[in-house]
Amino acid sequence: MEYSPPPLFKQGPSALARLVFFVVLALALLISDARFRTLEIVRGVLGAGLYPLQRAALVPRDVFMGAADLAVTSATLRTENQKLTARNLQLSTQANQTATLEAENAHLRALLDLTQQMTTKSTPAEIQYDTADPFTQKVVIGVGSHQDVQNGSPVVNENGVVGQVTRVFPMQSEVTLLTDKDQAVPVQVVRTGLRSVIYGTPKGDALEMRFVPISADVLAGDELVTSGLDGVYPPGLPVAKVARVDKLADTAFARVVCQPVATVRGAKQFLVLHYISNVPPRPEEPESASTAAGKDAKNKKAVKAADKDKAAGKTAPDAKAGENAADKTAKTPTAAKSTEKNAKAPAADHAAASGAKR
Repeated sequence: MEYSPPPLFKQGPSALARLVFFVVLALALLISDARFRTLEIVRGVLGAGLYPLQRAALVPRDVFMGAADLAVTSATLRTENQKLTARNLQLSTQANQTATLEAENAHLRALLDLTQQMTTKSTPAEIQYDTADPFTQKVVIGVGSHQDVQNGSPVVNENGVVGQVTRVFPMQSEVTLLTDKDQAVPVQVVRTGLRSVIYGTPKGDALEMRFVPISADVLAGDELVTSGLDGVYPPGLPVAKVARVDKLADTAFARVVCQPVATVRGAKQFLVLHYISNVPPRPEEPESASTAAGKDAKNKKAVKAADKDKAAGKTAPDAKAGENAADKTAKTPTAAKSTEKNAKAPAADHAAASGAKR
């Protein structure tokens, strides 16, 4: 007896037929979309319809991330606020001390009738690009000789010394940064007043104060400012801080590694200082006794040589005159004949005298 399900439970095509149909449909859609972009509109409509559902599904994540960002931002703002408050108090104290010291300095200079040692003007500048040489620490700024920038002018920013102008063009200038291996700046330790010279390093990431004796009072954390002894940098500009002091037993000098106070490589705006030093030039050193004696001996030798040259010069013309006279006598015929007659006359006289005796 054949069994067949009632019409209500008929399943239509078989499962295999449906699988084959949907596989073929999927392949057709994939090929048509890849070749002809036929489903772009469908994807756009589906994306617009599903966007609210996606945003609703991402709400828990956004809430969690927002709370974390708010906490971090609040902590960062509180820390920065505390730092700025402390910095403001420090700068206020320094400003009050500076005003007091300036007033006292002006009073003392007026009392001693001293003139001001420096007059400093500045020109703002902005970096344009780095130089092409990767082994040097140099940048090019957008001011030049038309803005009265001179070769050797110091360059600073809000924190301290950045470098020095080493080449000037009409509208641009080349600045050698403080960390360049060929750059040197005379400095002074604020705490002890020790004067020295600070140099750049080949790597360009630090500074080094050379030829410092081991017995010198230099500690990590000491502030270094320009001494102003070279007449190029105004005195008192912040330059660097001592990072490390290495004292070795096999050398007489300590190795002092420093870090620049200013952001040398990250700064974009600079100030070019037109510094004019009123310090008189260095006087000439007096000659020592040995140097003077050596110069006197050289002068005497020079005088004797000149006398010899003069004597030789006089003798030579006399000899030349004699030679010229002999040449003239030989060349003149009458003079030659008279000379022959004079030579024959004594011979004839001698022959006559001998004949008379016989």
